[in-house]
Amino acid sequence: MTENRFRRVAVVPKQVSGEALRAAAELADWLSRRGVEVALEKSIPQPGGRSATHIYDPSEQYDLVVVLGGDGTMLSVARELGEKVPILGVNLGNLGFLTEIGRAELYPALVDALSGRYEIEERVLLDVELCRARGDKTEYRVLNDAVITKSALARIVELTLKADGRLVSTYRADGLIISTPTGSTAYNLSAGGPIVFPQLPVVVVTPICPHTLSQRPIVVPDSSSVEVTLETPREEVWLTLDGQEGTALDVGDKVCVKRSEDTVHLVKTTGRTFYDSLRHKLHWGE
Repeated sequence: MTENRFRRVAVVPKQVSGEALRAAAELADWLSRRGVEVALEKSIPQPGGRSATHIYDPSEQYDLVVVLGGDGTMLSVARELGEKVPILGVNLGNLGFLTEIGRAELYPALVDALSGRYEIEERVLLDVELCRARGDKTEYRVLNDAVITKSALARIVELTLKADGRLVSTYRADGLIISTPTGSTAYNLSAGGPIVFPQLPVVVVTPICPHTLSQRPIVVPDSSSVEVTLETPREEVWLTLDGQEGTALDVGDKVCVKRSEDTVHLVKTTGRTFYDSLRHKLHWGE
Protein backbone atom coordinates (compact mmCIF):
# COMPACT_ATOMS: atom_id res chain seq x y z
CA MET A 1 0.00 0.00 0.00
CA THR A 2 1.29 3.44 -0.97
CA GLU A 3 0.02 6.88 0.01
CA ASN A 4 -1.76 8.47 -2.95
CA ARG A 5 0.12 11.32 -4.58
CA PHE A 6 -1.41 11.22 -8.07
CA ARG A 7 -2.55 14.82 -8.54
CA ARG A 8 -0.98 15.46 -11.97
CA VAL A 9 -1.48 12.66 -14.50
CA ALA A 10 -0.31 12.35 -18.11
CA VAL A 11 -2.24 10.14 -20.55
CA VAL A 12 -0.18 8.81 -23.48
CA PRO A 13 -2.05 6.79 -26.14
CA LYS A 14 -0.70 4.85 -29.08
CA GLN A 15 -0.98 7.51 -31.78
CA VAL A 16 -1.92 5.21 -34.67
CA SER A 17 -4.71 3.48 -32.72
CA GLY A 18 -8.19 4.96 -32.89
CA GLU A 19 -9.21 2.87 -29.90
CA ALA A 20 -6.31 4.23 -27.85
CA LEU A 21 -7.09 7.85 -28.81
CA ARG A 22 -10.76 7.43 -27.87
CA ALA A 23 -9.82 5.77 -24.59
CA ALA A 24 -7.39 8.64 -23.85
CA ALA A 25 -10.11 11.26 -24.36
CA GLU A 26 -12.55 9.38 -22.13
CA LEU A 27 -9.91 8.83 -19.46
CA ALA A 28 -8.84 12.49 -19.48
CA ASP A 29 -12.46 13.52 -18.91
CA TRP A 30 -12.89 10.92 -16.16
CA LEU A 31 -9.76 12.12 -14.34
CA SER A 32 -10.63 15.81 -14.75
CA ARG A 33 -14.03 15.26 -13.16
CA ARG A 34 -12.21 13.85 -10.14
CA GLY A 35 -10.07 16.93 -9.68
CA VAL A 36 -6.94 15.52 -11.29
CA GLU A 37 -4.85 17.75 -13.56
CA VAL A 38 -4.49 15.92 -16.89
CA ALA A 39 -1.97 16.29 -19.70
CA LEU A 40 -2.42 14.63 -23.09
CA GLU A 41 0.32 13.88 -25.59
CA LYS A 42 -1.55 16.11 -28.04
CA SER A 43 -4.79 18.11 -27.94
CA ILE A 44 -7.41 15.37 -28.23
CA PRO A 45 -11.08 16.45 -28.27
CA GLN A 46 -12.79 15.27 -25.11
CA PRO A 47 -16.45 14.38 -24.58
CA GLY A 48 -18.63 17.47 -24.80
CA GLY A 49 -16.32 19.13 -27.32
CA ARG A 50 -13.77 20.24 -24.72
CA SER A 51 -10.04 19.98 -25.38
CA ALA A 52 -7.16 19.26 -23.08
CA THR A 53 -5.60 22.41 -21.69
CA HIS A 54 -2.32 20.71 -20.84
CA ILE A 55 -0.04 19.07 -23.39
CA TYR A 56 2.13 16.15 -22.35
CA ASP A 57 5.82 17.00 -22.17
CA PRO A 58 8.19 14.22 -21.03
CA SER A 59 10.60 16.82 -19.66
CA GLU A 60 7.99 17.94 -17.10
CA GLN A 61 7.23 16.20 -13.81
CA TYR A 62 4.08 14.06 -13.42
CA ASP A 63 2.78 12.02 -10.52
CA LEU A 64 1.61 9.26 -12.86
CA VAL A 65 1.73 8.45 -16.57
CA VAL A 66 -0.98 6.20 -18.02
CA VAL A 67 0.06 4.48 -21.26
CA LEU A 68 -2.72 3.21 -23.54
CA GLY A 69 -1.63 0.80 -26.26
CA GLY A 70 0.80 -2.09 -26.19
CA ASP A 71 4.28 -2.93 -25.01
CA GLY A 72 5.80 -0.91 -27.88
CA THR A 73 4.16 2.30 -26.68
CA MET A 74 5.17 1.44 -23.13
CA LEU A 75 8.81 0.93 -24.12
CA SER A 76 8.96 4.29 -25.86
CA VAL A 77 7.46 6.16 -22.91
CA ALA A 78 9.56 4.32 -20.32
CA ARG A 79 12.83 5.16 -22.09
CA GLU A 80 12.12 8.87 -22.35
CA LEU A 81 10.74 9.28 -18.82
CA GLY A 82 13.46 7.42 -16.95
CA GLU A 83 13.55 7.05 -13.19
CA LYS A 84 10.94 7.56 -10.50
CA VAL A 85 7.96 8.42 -12.72
CA PRO A 86 5.29 5.78 -11.99
CA ILE A 87 3.80 4.30 -15.17
CA LEU A 88 0.52 2.41 -15.46
CA GLY A 89 0.34 0.39 -18.67
CA VAL A 90 -3.00 -0.55 -20.25
CA ASN A 91 -2.89 -3.29 -22.88
CA LEU A 92 -5.05 -2.58 -25.92
CA GLY A 93 -3.14 -5.07 -28.08
CA ASN A 94 -2.78 -8.83 -28.13
CA LEU A 95 0.21 -9.94 -26.04
CA GLY A 96 1.83 -7.66 -23.50
CA PHE A 97 3.92 -8.30 -20.40
CA LEU A 98 4.54 -4.63 -19.55
CA THR A 99 0.99 -3.40 -20.21
CA GLU A 100 -0.66 -6.15 -18.23
CA ILE A 101 -3.89 -4.32 -17.28
CA GLY A 102 -6.65 -4.90 -19.84
CA ARG A 103 -9.09 -2.29 -21.14
CA ALA A 104 -11.86 -3.58 -18.87
CA GLU A 105 -9.59 -3.20 -15.82
CA LEU A 106 -8.61 0.43 -16.51
CA TYR A 107 -11.09 2.29 -14.33
CA PRO A 108 -11.10 -0.16 -11.39
CA ALA A 109 -7.30 0.00 -11.45
CA LEU A 110 -7.33 3.80 -11.44
CA VAL A 111 -9.84 3.91 -8.59
CA ASP A 112 -7.41 1.77 -6.60
CA ALA A 113 -4.41 3.90 -7.65
CA LEU A 114 -6.09 7.20 -6.78
CA SER A 115 -7.12 5.71 -3.42
CA GLY A 116 -3.54 4.72 -2.67
CA ARG A 117 -4.07 0.99 -3.19
CA TYR A 118 -1.11 0.22 -5.41
CA GLU A 119 2.48 -0.96 -5.36
CA ILE A 120 5.55 0.11 -7.33
CA GLU A 121 7.56 -2.50 -9.24
CA GLU A 122 11.05 -1.43 -10.27
CA ARG A 123 12.51 -2.53 -13.62
CA VAL A 124 16.13 -2.22 -14.77
CA LEU A 125 17.26 -0.18 -17.80
CA LEU A 126 20.45 -0.78 -19.76
CA ASP A 127 22.78 1.92 -21.07
CA VAL A 128 24.05 1.05 -24.55
CA GLU A 129 27.11 2.80 -26.00
CA LEU A 130 28.01 2.31 -29.65
CA CYS A 131 31.73 2.93 -30.16
CA ARG A 132 32.51 3.27 -33.85
CA ALA A 133 35.81 1.97 -35.20
CA ARG A 134 36.31 5.45 -36.66
CA GLY A 135 36.18 6.98 -33.17
CA ASP A 136 32.74 8.53 -32.58
CA LYS A 137 30.26 7.32 -29.94
CA THR A 138 26.48 7.23 -29.58
CA GLU A 139 24.54 6.45 -26.41
CA TYR A 140 21.14 4.77 -26.06
CA ARG A 141 18.99 3.36 -23.28
CA VAL A 142 16.77 0.27 -23.42
CA LEU A 143 14.19 -1.42 -21.23
CA ASN A 144 13.95 -4.66 -23.23
CA ASP A 145 17.02 -5.36 -25.33
CA ALA A 146 19.83 -4.37 -27.63
CA VAL A 147 19.97 -6.65 -30.68
CA ILE A 148 22.82 -7.06 -33.15
CA THR A 149 21.60 -8.89 -36.22
CA LYS A 150 22.37 -9.39 -39.88
CA SER A 151 19.99 -8.30 -42.61
CA ALA A 152 17.86 -10.82 -44.49
CA LEU A 153 20.35 -11.12 -47.37
CA ALA A 154 23.59 -11.06 -45.35
CA ARG A 155 25.59 -14.16 -44.51
CA ILE A 156 26.39 -15.39 -40.98
CA VAL A 157 28.35 -12.77 -39.06
CA GLU A 158 31.14 -13.10 -36.49
CA LEU A 159 30.71 -11.36 -33.14
CA THR A 160 33.15 -11.36 -30.21
CA LEU A 161 31.59 -11.20 -26.75
CA LYS A 162 33.48 -9.99 -23.66
CA ALA A 163 32.25 -9.54 -20.08
CA ASP A 164 34.23 -7.17 -17.85
CA GLY A 165 37.00 -7.25 -20.44
CA ARG A 166 37.27 -11.05 -20.38
CA LEU A 167 36.65 -13.08 -23.52
CA VAL A 168 33.46 -15.16 -23.35
CA SER A 169 33.22 -16.45 -26.91
CA THR A 170 33.27 -15.57 -30.58
CA TYR A 171 29.93 -16.34 -32.19
CA ARG A 172 29.24 -17.16 -35.81
CA ALA A 173 25.51 -16.57 -35.91
CA ASP A 174 22.69 -14.45 -37.28
CA GLY A 175 23.19 -12.13 -34.33
CA LEU A 176 23.12 -11.62 -30.55
CA ILE A 177 20.41 -10.40 -28.18
CA ILE A 178 21.45 -8.60 -24.99
CA SER A 179 18.36 -8.53 -22.79
CA THR A 180 17.15 -7.26 -19.44
CA PRO A 181 14.97 -9.56 -17.30
CA THR A 182 12.03 -7.48 -18.51
CA GLY A 183 13.01 -8.16 -22.12
CA SER A 184 13.47 -11.89 -21.51
CA THR A 185 9.85 -12.46 -22.59
CA ALA A 186 10.36 -10.55 -25.86
CA TYR A 187 12.79 -11.38 -28.72
CA ASN A 188 14.97 -13.34 -26.29
CA LEU A 189 12.16 -15.82 -25.66
CA SER A 190 11.48 -16.25 -29.38
CA ALA A 191 15.18 -16.99 -29.95
CA GLY A 192 15.23 -19.75 -27.33
CA GLY A 193 16.50 -17.71 -24.39
CA PRO A 194 15.33 -18.23 -20.79
CA ILE A 195 12.41 -16.51 -19.10
CA VAL A 196 13.88 -14.48 -16.22
CA PHE A 197 12.03 -13.19 -13.17
CA PRO A 198 11.85 -9.38 -13.66
CA GLN A 199 13.65 -8.39 -10.44
CA LEU A 200 16.70 -10.62 -10.84
CA PRO A 201 19.96 -8.57 -11.17
CA VAL A 202 21.12 -10.20 -14.41
CA VAL A 203 21.61 -9.65 -18.13
CA VAL A 204 20.85 -12.37 -20.69
CA VAL A 205 22.96 -12.82 -23.85
CA THR A 206 21.29 -15.06 -26.43
CA PRO A 207 22.77 -16.00 -29.82
CA ILE A 208 20.40 -15.97 -32.80
CA CYS A 209 20.71 -19.20 -34.81
CA PRO A 210 24.36 -19.90 -33.87
CA HIS A 211 26.43 -21.94 -36.34
CA THR A 212 27.82 -23.94 -33.39
CA LEU A 213 24.88 -25.50 -31.58
CA SER A 214 26.79 -25.75 -28.29
CA GLN A 215 26.77 -21.94 -28.00
CA ARG A 216 23.76 -21.38 -25.79
CA PRO A 217 22.30 -18.37 -23.99
CA ILE A 218 24.34 -17.13 -21.05
CA VAL A 219 23.19 -15.17 -17.99
CA VAL A 220 25.65 -12.72 -16.40
CA PRO A 221 25.38 -10.33 -13.41
CA ASP A 222 23.99 -6.93 -14.37
CA SER A 223 27.02 -5.42 -12.64
CA SER A 224 29.05 -6.71 -15.60
CA SER A 225 30.06 -4.60 -18.58
CA VAL A 226 29.14 -6.53 -21.73
CA GLU A 227 30.99 -5.73 -24.97
CA VAL A 228 30.23 -7.07 -28.45
CA THR A 229 32.55 -6.39 -31.41
CA LEU A 230 31.57 -6.94 -35.04
CA GLU A 231 34.40 -8.86 -36.72
CA THR A 232 32.86 -9.45 -40.16
CA PRO A 233 33.47 -6.93 -42.98
CA ARG A 234 31.26 -6.28 -45.99
CA GLU A 235 28.01 -7.55 -44.46
CA GLU A 236 24.88 -5.59 -43.61
CA VAL A 237 24.54 -5.70 -39.81
CA TRP A 238 22.26 -3.63 -37.59
CA LEU A 239 22.03 -2.58 -33.96
CA THR A 240 18.40 -2.31 -32.87
CA LEU A 241 17.28 -0.82 -29.54
CA ASP A 242 14.00 -2.08 -28.06
CA GLY A 243 12.89 -2.84 -31.60
CA GLN A 244 12.28 0.89 -32.16
CA GLU A 245 15.62 2.55 -32.91
CA GLY A 246 18.33 1.21 -35.17
CA THR A 247 21.61 1.95 -36.89
CA ALA A 248 23.94 0.09 -39.24
CA LEU A 249 27.20 -1.36 -37.91
CA ASP A 250 30.61 -1.60 -39.59
CA VAL A 251 33.47 -3.99 -38.95
CA GLY A 252 35.32 -3.10 -35.74
CA ASP A 253 32.34 -1.30 -34.18
CA LYS A 254 31.77 -2.14 -30.50
CA VAL A 255 28.48 -2.24 -28.60
CA CYS A 256 29.04 -1.78 -24.85
CA VAL A 257 26.15 -2.52 -22.48
CA LYS A 258 25.87 -1.94 -18.74
CA ARG A 259 23.17 -1.42 -16.16
CA SER A 260 21.77 2.11 -16.09
CA GLU A 261 21.57 4.18 -12.94
CA ASP A 262 17.96 4.93 -13.90
CA THR A 263 15.10 2.48 -13.45
CA VAL A 264 11.48 2.27 -14.59
CA HIS A 265 8.73 2.29 -11.96
CA LEU A 266 5.59 0.33 -12.91
CA VAL A 267 2.33 0.78 -11.01
CA LYS A 268 0.73 -2.49 -9.88
CA THR A 269 -2.87 -2.42 -8.63
CA THR A 270 -3.85 -6.08 -9.01
CA GLY A 271 -2.74 -9.16 -7.14
CA ARG A 272 -1.64 -10.71 -10.44
CA THR A 273 1.86 -12.19 -10.21
CA PHE A 274 4.50 -12.62 -12.90
CA TYR A 275 3.71 -16.33 -12.89
CA ASP A 276 0.00 -15.60 -13.38
CA SER A 277 0.89 -13.49 -16.41
CA LEU A 278 3.05 -16.27 -17.84
CA ARG A 279 0.32 -18.86 -17.48
CA HIS A 280 -2.30 -16.56 -18.99
CA LYS A 281 -0.33 -15.01 -21.83
CA LEU A 282 1.67 -18.11 -22.83
CA HIS A 283 -1.29 -20.46 -22.30
CA TRP A 284 0.60 -22.77 -19.96
CA GLY A 285 -1.42 -25.79 -18.79
CA GLU A 286 -4.12 -25.33 -21.43
